[in-house]
Amino acid sequence: MSGPSSSSTPSDFDQFYTATAKRLVAAVYAATGDLAEAEDAVQEAYARAWQRWDRLTAEGDPTPWVRTVALRLAVSSWRRARNRMRAHFRHGPPPDLPDLAPDRVALIHALRGLKSEQRTAVVLHHLLDLPIEQVARETGVSSGAVRTRLSRARKALGSHLADADADTVANANAEAPAPHPPTCRPKGVPSHG
Repeated sequence: MSGPSSSSTPSDFDQFYTATAKRLVAAVYAATGDLAEAEDAVQEAYARAWQRWDRLTAEGDPTPWVRTVALRLAVSSWRRARNRMRAHFRHGPPPDLPDLAPDRVALIHALRGLKSEQRTAVVLHHLLDLPIEQVARETGVSSGAVRTRLSRARKALGSHLADADADTVANANAEAPAPHPPTCRPKGVPSHG
């Protein structure tokens, strides 16, 4: 593996990595719903960026290139993961998974329910705050297609998250014990038990 030439320094890459890695992992995680896959895809994208560092920095900001590579790697990995998911369903979830907040679980579940193109558009536009035109460039579609994907995704997410909220309220009400009526005893009448 060859690194950058003498025109850029390892500290330039280190600074870039430090400034962008956490947010990129979060974005890929939101797109895939799998933190381990997101971390692996981002790691590979940065390794590929290191190999092309001089060219990427000469072309301008390397962030869109790294993000695109990471998302593409994650999506292909996500497709391969379908077989692994079937195995998890047969054998159960891995032990000792940390609990996530219910709203995060609902959002991840809702994002998984979207088509991959819609999920990518939502992550790039809403989670990374990229303008629609940049999302269009990075995904290789027109701005109108991005707007359509976002509109359909918002509608699906809204419906799914509203259903999840209704289920949460129904489950909370079902688990709450029925209130006991207050016991009334007339004054002066002893209770015998």
